[in-house]
Amino acid sequence: MRTQRLDGYIEHILTAIGRIGAYTHGLDHGLFVADGLIQDAVIRNLEIIGEASHRIATRFPDFAALHPEIPLGPAYQMRNAVAHGYFEVDLDIVWQTIVKDLPSLAHALENSMKSP
Repeated sequence: MRTQRLDGYIEHILTAIGRIGAYTHGLDHGLFVADGLIQDAVIRNLEIIGEASHRIATRFPDFAALHPEIPLGPAYQMRNAVAHGYFEVDLDIVWQTIVKDLPSLAHALENSMKSP
């Protein structure tokens, strides 16, 4: 059963992914690593993605079980890594998350919203 709150968490994730895309549009790995302002903006939105993912997993376990293709656990683990890593955040992993993981996460979430 879908609820307005579940849809809200999904929208938070999709909005954060969109913001990350806007912040990093036209950048390559080198430009990303060289720009602390963009790194901070991306990391903040990864925290939002992770927190919303955790809330979906814990508050809507039936939805999470129905959609194992949505990596809610890994998103929360990434949130913990960037939130508690302080100056030890691995920017190579963050970049790979941006270019490889976020597009598939957005796709999976968009598909989940099409189902009842």
